[in-house]
Amino acid sequence: MLSPQFMVDKKGNKVAVVLPMKEYKKLLEAKEELEDIKEFDKSFQRKQEFISFDKVII
Repeated sequence: MLSPQFMVDKKGNKVAVVLPMKEYKKLLEAKEELEDIKEFDKSFQRKQEFISFDKVII
């Protein structure tokens, strides 16, 4: 569960968020994992062409 603290300007508008470092690191890890999943999914949307091993080692 996130426990953000908000910084506000003189008018009361939220302008920044402060998170405990542990929560921030968890968010970064989740973001990176989501990016990896998106790239993995995208790789299967492209046409895949396989090259035989014999052609690669020449």
